Amino acid sequence: MTFTGLIGRIFWFPLRLIINACVALGIHPNILTFVGVLINVAAAFELARAHFIRGGVIMVLANIFDFIDGKVAIELNAVSAFGGFWDSVIDRFSDIALFLGLIYLYSHLGRTDYVMVTAIAMMFAIMTSYTRARAESLIKKCKVGFMERPERIVLFMIGAITNRMAGVLWVVLVLSILAVANRIYYTYLALNGLAIPSKEGVKGIFNRAFFWTDERATLPYDVWVIAILAFVWLVPPDWLGDPMAHDGGLIAWIGSRIRN
Repeated sequence: MTFTGLIGRIFWFPLRLIINACVALGIHPNILTFVGVLINVAAAFELARAHFIRGGVIMVLANIFDFIDGKVAIELNAVSAFGGFWDSVIDRFSDIALFLGLIYLYSHLGRTDYVMVTAIAMMFAIMTSYTRARAESLIKKCKVGFMERPERIVLFMIGAITNRMAGVLWVVLVLSILAVANRIYYTYLALNGLAIPSKEGVKGIFNRAFFWTDERATLPYDVWVIAILAFVWLVPPDWLGDPMAHDGGLIAWIGSRIRN
């Protein structure tokens, strides 16, 4: 049992109840997918108005629908090629909406630096999905790179609810660039019949961290998650020029408690 695996098991129980309710009511999964994007647009609207906590809570609600639609499709025996296509397209709309909400906010605040950070993060987030889709038209599977949509969405929720969106955007930007690079390199290796980088020895540790092929809910995954959360919560917002958070951060808060 890993840390992230435990979190997943805790949240699975209420989600299972929601899935059972949707199955009992016979709600078509494509409708759940569409409702999810509408709620995400509402979350983006709240982000644009600098209502981060409200936006974060709405994101949680929206992504319940995003999580359960595939499970409901299986339970109702309604899995289809169009359903998978529909889900993928709607996910891109949801992603772009959230980024656009932040771009509007930072533009309104006159923070062109964070307009650019958000725009570039959005570009590489979309490219993360595109590179996988394009690669899998050529090879069997291309599920490499750490920063996929579930990680991105959870980070957005954390950034909004804890008012640490600047740190989240930098993490999403850097790890999305890395994920795109991973997928391009992996596809090159696969198409040319070459071996993927070794995970053995000191070099293997580096490869494992920066050429991500591990599954979720594993020890390496937990290490990355803890490192990301440490960056988001411990780095003082002023160091990042956060347009919305101006406190000293968790380190400063802990230091003040110790001094007192």
